[in-house]
Amino acid sequence: MPLYALPFRPEISLVSMFGYALFAFFGVLFLTPAFVTFLRSHRIGKQLRVETIDGREPTMFRKYHESKFGTPTMGGILIWGAIVLTVFFSRVLSFFGVVEHSLLQRGQVYLPLFVLVFLGTLGAIDDYLNVRGVGRRRGLDVLPKISFLFLVALVAAAWFYFRLGYDSIAIPFFGDVTLGWWYIPLFVFLIIGTANAVNITDGLDGLAGGLLVIAFGALGVLAYLNGLYILAAFCAVTVGAVAAFLWQNVPPALFFMGDTGSLALGGVLAMIALMIDQVAVLPFIGSVFVLETLSVILQLISKRFRCGKKVFLAAPLHHHFEALNWGESKVTMRLWIIGGFFAFLGIVLAVIW
Repeated sequence: MPLYALPFRPEISLVSMFGYALFAFFGVLFLTPAFVTFLRSHRIGKQLRVETIDGREPTMFRKYHESKFGTPTMGGILIWGAIVLTVFFSRVLSFFGVVEHSLLQRGQVYLPLFVLVFLGTLGAIDDYLNVRGVGRRRGLDVLPKISFLFLVALVAAAWFYFRLGYDSIAIPFFGDVTLGWWYIPLFVFLIIGTANAVNITDGLDGLAGGLLVIAFGALGVLAYLNGLYILAAFCAVTVGAVAAFLWQNVPPALFFMGDTGSLALGGVLAMIALMIDQVAVLPFIGSVFVLETLSVILQLISKRFRCGKKVFLAAPLHHHFEALNWGESKVTMRLWIIGGFFAFLGIVLAVIW
């Protein structure tokens, strides 16, 4: 397997990784009651769609999701807040000599933390404006939202290209492909695309949370196999925090992660795939995110060029299955199964090539 420019040391034991993951898990569970009470007291709840992506009346969405109106949102703050807290807790343990190495390592954790916090902040602003009904369609307008995403991704891409010297990607069974400066636009595209793909998928109770546990678990395995133990531990912490959120988010959801969770975690997912040079297997590890995004694109293209005709009963894809009367839980669990199968396939491809 290829070697990477990121530092391989310091090492961290599997026991420590598991311990940090448990800290994040129980941290989220412990903070959830007070956080949900705060959200409810300030009426920070889910708003029903005013219109679909193409500007039409969201009749199907209202049919299946009207009962969720007012459910607390912005739970993503709890997720990425717990991740940041766990990282700094490990630094405190290291400072007092309880552990030899903390998770706050420049080579493997600074960049994911940067993306996590900045995209989480962007999503939090969007969620808040959505709840307060600010903006033509509620929330941030498309241009400032994409512009901020682009800026964060561009800063990270420039660091990779100019500071770390990344300019190629590994393709299974083919080898490294040198891209030169084209690496920067590819990097930006992956960060923005994955962040939005997770955001699109976050539409059913437990759906995005379960798929993120699978995806970060798979990337954690690959990071560990390549000697990036601190990065693997960071993935474990993320799995722990998201799993605790999922504990409360399965139907009927106690609260939702909102854009502050989906954008942040989606961006970090792409960031870690780039850090371990597994861009080519990211579509397998995030297969359902890819399918959901493609369903939206195909639906919009079909309506535009086929006189309003649809490919799906509704988009994204999970709403199509809802319209077939599968039931929310069945749709969620079947997409979990698909996501788990393809994530395992992605691990296998990354290992054997």
